[in-house]
Amino acid sequence: MSDNAPIVIVGAGEAGIAAAKAVREKGWTGRVVLIGNENLLPYERPPLSKATLVEGAGFAPKLILTAERIAQLGIELLDATEVVSIRRAEKVVILSDGARIPYHRLLLTTGARARSLGVPTAEGARVVTLRTYGDAVGIRKIVGQGCRVAVIGGGFIGLEVAASAVIRGAYATVIEAGPRLLTRAVPAAVAELIKSKHERMGVRVETGAIVERIDFNAGRSNVILASGQSHAADLVVVGIGAIPNIELAQAAGLAIDNGILVDETLATSDPNVFAAGDCCSFPHGLYGRRIRVEAWRNAQRQGAAAAASILGEARPYLDVPWFWTDQYDETLQIVGLCDPGQVELVRDLGSRARLFYYLADDGRLVAACGFGSLGAVAKEIRIAEMMISRRLSPDVRALADPTTNLKSLLS
Repeated sequence: MSDNAPIVIVGAGEAGIAAAKAVREKGWTGRVVLIGNENLLPYERPPLSKATLVEGAGFAPKLILTAERIAQLGIELLDATEVVSIRRAEKVVILSDGARIPYHRLLLTTGARARSLGVPTAEGARVVTLRTYGDAVGIRKIVGQGCRVAVIGGGFIGLEVAASAVIRGAYATVIEAGPRLLTRAVPAAVAELIKSKHERMGVRVETGAIVERIDFNAGRSNVILASGQSHAADLVVVGIGAIPNIELAQAAGLAIDNGILVDETLATSDPNVFAAGDCCSFPHGLYGRRIRVEAWRNAQRQGAAAAASILGEARPYLDVPWFWTDQYDETLQIVGLCDPGQVELVRDLGSRARLFYYLADDGRLVAACGFGSLGAVAKEIRIAEMMISRRLSPDVRALADPTTNLKSLLS
């Protein structure tokens, strides 16, 4: 299988690399051009808020693929390169230096960027976000023994940064505007477990706290709240969510809806252009609505699924959303979508883990959350994922009973 024009992938992250590998594995012998805007080989982003901030000397980005493997696969990697426009009528992308690259099919894996705080900030205040390896290196240089870190945002990134700061000997305060942590990610009962863990580790957690401005006095940043409270910090890390990078697609006239709009096969409103990963929203058959998922595994799997669609093997993308975060020595894993009004069941495994299961009105299992030791949580969540994907309605008493072998509910 080949074509004179290459398959062009814009975005050299998890989804882009997964797609580039998959088209080769599926037999595409034509050119594959992968375009990334960072001056680094493609690297994993999950470690940035964890291992990159806490590991010892000699730390480096964890590569998705080495330069040798990229060469073996015949992938033409253009790093430190910006795509400035897509000319769909001509089927070409235009680079910032004016170069034109034609495409047979185009895949957009442009990801997302950190949302900025948008409050008055004094000159000199150390206020950063975390999205790239360079961001992580900058944070690591400041955060250490006795340092004071203010984290604005009680989501996954903010809590991971707070945990990493404490591990490095810093004092951390988490400032969350909402009534609790992880408002958009997990139910209240799970959020309370996470909050308790952080407080036991010495993190100060402020909820319902609206940031009014950030001042700079005596070499320290001061986070001023609407309540009049202030928090002095050597570093302020903002982790209040991400914005999908849609500008390139939007300028090209592609449909947009909470990200680049794609159908169930990840095709955009142009049949020659596809999108995958954090930048796109897609209809999910299990949940009956359009969603956008910012998660490492989703990026991987959508990249591979987009490759199949590009090569004519289109099929609906039905992977169950899965998220995880490490909090100190414990892990939180979530599978499916937790929505208000779902029936909640609790499965308590004692010191090992606590699981929360969520059922739709018709009894189908649609989501599960687990917090505790990795071994216990991972096993339970894997089985829950299988039940969700098979649209099973498990016996609720058996599901909540910690003595039940969950595999027995898969039949």
